[in-house]
Amino acid sequence: MLSRLNQAQPYALGLFRFVIGLLFAFHGAASLFGLFGGNQPETGAWPGWYAALIQLVCGALVALGLGTRAAAFLASGSMAYAYFKVHQPDALLPLQNNGELSALFCWAFLLLIFTGPGALALDRFFAGRETRVASEDASRQERSSTVSA
Repeated sequence: MLSRLNQAQPYALGLFRFVIGLLFAFHGAASLFGLFGGNQPETGAWPGWYAALIQLVCGALVALGLGTRAAAFLASGSMAYAYFKVHQPDALLPLQNNGELSALFCWAFLLLIFTGPGALALDRFFAGRETRVASEDASRQERSSTVSA
């Protein structure tokens, strides 16, 4: 039973990454464009407009699994900022200050920084392609050096 769960771990992590990224991107789209009933901040207004832009871009990158760790780092930091600057001054606990969503996103993205994207991520596709190209170049160089010697 545990071996099957361990085999499924990269796929579960990939699904987690996709869902968290998609929810974060939707949250950013709602704020940035006023979609889904969101309140649209004035363009360039600090911090609301920039936070929405980070949410949209980083959420999309995380959902796709492209630059996952860097995007998750920026997203986690933005949610930590949101929690401590916007929510925490109202009350100590997230349940009291309506900061649960910021805290959950912050910790979810922090987890992705350390675990990586999991399965079915574009990061893995491009990394595999770069590895193949590098190994092909190395074998070509090796062949040319043995031919010229």
